[in-house]
Amino acid sequence: MMTLCFASKADTLALLQDKLHSARIAPLTAFCVRDWQASPATCLQQVSAAFPTIASLIVRSSCLNEDTSHSSNAGAYLSLLNVTPEMLFDAVCHVIASYGSAAAADQVLVQPMLDNVVCSGVAFSHEPATCAPYRVINWHDSADTSFVTSGQGGRCWQGAALQPAQTHQIPPPVLRILPLLDELSALFGGQPVDCEFAITADGQLWLLQARPLILQQAPQSVTRQRELLDLIAAKVSKGMQPHPFLMGQRTVYGVMPDWNPAEIIGVRPKPLALSLYRELVTDSIWAYQRHNYGYRNLRSFPLMPHFFGLPYIDVRLSFNSFIPADLDESLAGRLVDYYIRKLQAQPTLHDKVEFEIVFSCYTPDLPERLQALKAEGFSQSELDQIADSLRRLTNNIIDPNTGLWRIDADKLHTLNQRREQILASNLDPAAQIYWLLEDAKRYGTLPFAGLARAGFIAVQLLKSLVNVGVFSTADFDAFMASLQTVSGQLSHDRQYMEKSIFLSKYGHLRPGTYDILSERYDEAPQRYFDFDAPAAAATQSHPLFSLTLAQMRELGELLRQHGLNPDVVGLFDFLQAGIELRELAKFHFTRNLSDALALITQLASQYGFSRDDIAFCDIQTLQELHVAACDPQQLIRDAIARGKARYQDTASLSLPPLISDVSQIYQFEWPETAPNFITQKQTTAAVVDCHDKSLLAGKIVCIPNADPGYDWLFAYPIAGLITAWGGANSHMAIRAGELGLPAIIGAGERSFRQWSTASRLHIDCAGRRVEIIA
Repeated sequence: MMTLCFASKADTLALLQDKLHSARIAPLTAFCVRDWQASPATCLQQVSAAFPTIASLIVRSSCLNEDTSHSSNAGAYLSLLNVTPEMLFDAVCHVIASYGSAAAADQVLVQPMLDNVVCSGVAFSHEPATCAPYRVINWHDSADTSFVTSGQGGRCWQGAALQPAQTHQIPPPVLRILPLLDELSALFGGQPVDCEFAITADGQLWLLQARPLILQQAPQSVTRQRELLDLIAAKVSKGMQPHPFLMGQRTVYGVMPDWNPAEIIGVRPKPLALSLYRELVTDSIWAYQRHNYGYRNLRSFPLMPHFFGLPYIDVRLSFNSFIPADLDESLAGRLVDYYIRKLQAQPTLHDKVEFEIVFSCYTPDLPERLQALKAEGFSQSELDQIADSLRRLTNNIIDPNTGLWRIDADKLHTLNQRREQILASNLDPAAQIYWLLEDAKRYGTLPFAGLARAGFIAVQLLKSLVNVGVFSTADFDAFMASLQTVSGQLSHDRQYMEKSIFLSKYGHLRPGTYDILSERYDEAPQRYFDFDAPAAAATQSHPLFSLTLAQMRELGELLRQHGLNPDVVGLFDFLQAGIELRELAKFHFTRNLSDALALITQLASQYGFSRDDIAFCDIQTLQELHVAACDPQQLIRDAIARGKARYQDTASLSLPPLISDVSQIYQFEWPETAPNFITQKQTTAAVVDCHDKSLLAGKIVCIPNADPGYDWLFAYPIAGLITAWGGANSHMAIRAGELGLPAIIGAGERSFRQWSTASRLHIDCAGRRVEIIA
């Protein structure tokens, strides 16, 4: 079969018209700008002769610098829908005008409007972000053929090029599009393809456009993708089996439950960041803390497996670790199975498991919430057992005199004291790195994990007071507003502290806590703060929160009824401390981590390696420098080489945020609210909307949706782009990918509102992570 070559939009469609079997192409006619300029009447007659009985046309751009092998200019030029013969002259003029300085050979394409469209969208043969051969199909069930391309959203399915035949799990529109992608790929000699399609009420599939898909690098081979996915599938399949020391018949893997790696280190962390998070939290510290606080003993169980560098939480382990240690084994096992079934039935709760699925502490509304278990076969006696067990555990944590959170809070002083000793010592850099991280575990992340658990219990208790009617929502908000956290203090100090003093206190902070590539505040202060600007006006002091006498009496009676140890004053002492100390603990342990990362950067430079290089070295290699006689340069060089090789696979993989079935390794549908991260770059910059053009340079620009009308933004050197709505295949996604611009397309309404109102953001597209700096 002869290999075809892409041409203009019009010429490519004409070329395919007699060769395509999996879809139809509507009749078309086209003419050049030179022909229009020479004789508009002749061109209009050409259209009339082609479509003598068609009452509604579409006049489409077909510019020579559109859909080329190096630039798509997707959405840059005008196409007009529902054009009547009387409107044709003006429509052609408008389309040509959209070209700017039109070349004589530029074309205008005219076709009949399709009737009774029920589904339309865009399809890729490769995923642009990873350059891997994933079929990505974005569609919407409506008559609006521009719904997806205009960035309004729609459903998005993704599947590997070679995957096990499980067509019953594939949505019907996708089943129609896959043969079209395969045929187009074959016709164009395996070149990556991007196409637009529509399905009409009679079931006919129509190809609206085909063009080359522009990738930032050579695509991954189909065979390599299949090798990786088969190995991941085998690992997941083994993990789904029963385990002799775990309750629950199976597991689920997620990027957001519990210690949510997607938020902390991103879904594609570099090897150093991944290994540090495992070392400091998820390999053992997490389980020690839970056991110390009265939950089941899960020590020796690593919480966070990874699939060629993509970190996931083993949710069965997490659910086991939230079971009180003294709860009957059989009852506990049934409870874990219930949790897993509920998450499978409601996967959108994957980032809310501790609030919506797990019963991990006693609150005044717990007896009522436990009633949901009766529908799952639990008896009232068993519900009482669960409540009693959680009450004992909660009292041990929140007791005003002996509460475990107080012991953890005291460890932070030891951490700070020992850190100063380590940094002032004559230890070599490798030894200092080793001890900073050892102390970070013992006196930092271990108490932080405990205080984070206390903070979670505090919020649960507060929410329960609203649920039982003691608090109003306004009371809850007032209490939260009265808290004084480190983050709030940082904002205040930034206004009134002199630069050097401010950086001595907060300089160790960095947007990516575990990411050596993320510069500290004191390494790049001007990136994060404008120290030349005058101090802002004084902020309002923290509001005072107080209880009425009636609330105090009601709350005191509630605590007695439910057998909770603190009195009202002791309870609020815990509620405040639990939330504030969590942030304080993080502030202190991250100084150890950040100082260790700074020393790692220096150590790498000493042996001739850059910061970019050392990000691919795992922390175990650097620990080896402390305990072994070896050639440091060779040891680090070998580790970096291994890390870079593995990260190539990490960067090529795309998996769903929640894996509950092995088949999802090969194909899945993205949750509609999951943002689309374009490119695998990072950026840190101030946030602006698009209303003042003079402010755009070097900024992250927020716009409501990925409409092609915003294409003018790319004329400015913006640092990043965020849209509230938009799909992976929308025009702005394509343009951002081509330009190598970090972008978040389709953040969802809630995230967009949060990010667009921030002053400064850090975006990590590879890690699919956003952090608010200010």
